[in-house]
Amino acid sequence: MDRTRTRTATLPSIHRSLALGALLLAAGLLLAACGKANGDSAGKDAKDEVPAVPVEVAATRRAEMAAIYTGTAPIESERKAFVMPKVKGEIRAVLADEGQRVREGQVLARLDGDQTRLEVALYEATMRKLERDYARNLELQQKGLVSATAIDNLKYELEAAKANWDLARLQLSYADIRSPIAGTVTQRLDVVKVGNTVTPVGGVIESADSSLFVVEDLDSLILRVNVPERELAKLSVGQVAELSFDAVPGRTFQGQIALISPYIDARTATFPVRVRVTDTGGLLRPGMFARVAIVYERKSDALQIPRTALLDGDGPPKVFVVQDGKATERAVELGLSNGAMVEVVSGLGDGEQVVVVGQGAVKPGAAVRIVNTPARPAARQQPAAAAAG
Repeated sequence: MDRTRTRTATLPSIHRSLALGALLLAAGLLLAACGKANGDSAGKDAKDEVPAVPVEVAATRRAEMAAIYTGTAPIESERKAFVMPKVKGEIRAVLADEGQRVREGQVLARLDGDQTRLEVALYEATMRKLERDYARNLELQQKGLVSATAIDNLKYELEAAKANWDLARLQLSYADIRSPIAGTVTQRLDVVKVGNTVTPVGGVIESADSSLFVVEDLDSLILRVNVPERELAKLSVGQVAELSFDAVPGRTFQGQIALISPYIDARTATFPVRVRVTDTGGLLRPGMFARVAIVYERKSDALQIPRTALLDGDGPPKVFVVQDGKATERAVELGLSNGAMVEVVSGLGDGEQVVVVGQGAVKPGAAVRIVNTPARPAARQQPAAAAAG
């Protein structure tokens, strides 16, 4: 009786234990399912997240900007003389050489002039005889012994003789080959040696190949720059030009537009511009190759960005502006340009950060990561000579 009561009393406890276990198992399965679902969602979100694009930026800044036209041209003398012989003769003396400074009218070489000297003596004798005959016949005319016609004929003969004498003396003066300008002898032809015979070259334009000497004024140097016709409206006489030369590294020279040709070459669509060198420093020589930078407009307070910030593509110019870690595409209006920098007329404000490196991997609204110092010097004024290079 007591054993039966004890077994009957334990049955409800067993049922309660089984029910509690089943409840805990169901709760575990539910929690596992929820955990798996949550894990899959977090993994998917992590997989879909796009990493920030590394970029370099530059801040817009205000500084002086000069709009510059750049070109190249060899330098030459504005005053240059090709000295050629005017009469035939044998060289008796060479009195100047390359590199020598000469005065206007200074004798560079002397020819023999023997034939011309004899012609001078002949014409002088003829003239003296006619002078005597004319004076004698003039006395006879006053006595009524010679007609007025005979006197007139003698007068014309005398004048012709004087002209021939003057011409012969002029030809004799050409035996002294003189410099027509003051300057420096930059070339002397190899034929200019004592004993060689030289002669005028008829019908040939004077050049370094046909002249005996070339004399140049090294203080009056110019450049002739052929400028595209689209630049015509930008240039004017008096504008300043900065010149740089490979032969004189680390130094710039000043020039000024002296002449703008009204003629545009239809073959090349260019017009000549003559730039006079106002500062030579005694270092420049004809033939040196110059890089020319002509400043045609200046602004003292231009908002600037690097040219590399501009996006490639059609339509108006655009840039990426970094705001709150994201790249925003923005259209801008440009003004002056001086090589590495461009002026922004509208579309940007002071101190805004524009992407200058890495735009190719950036899309509008994408997250970006700046990998350089935000205060990267961007809008520093570029020297004209540097922009020209």
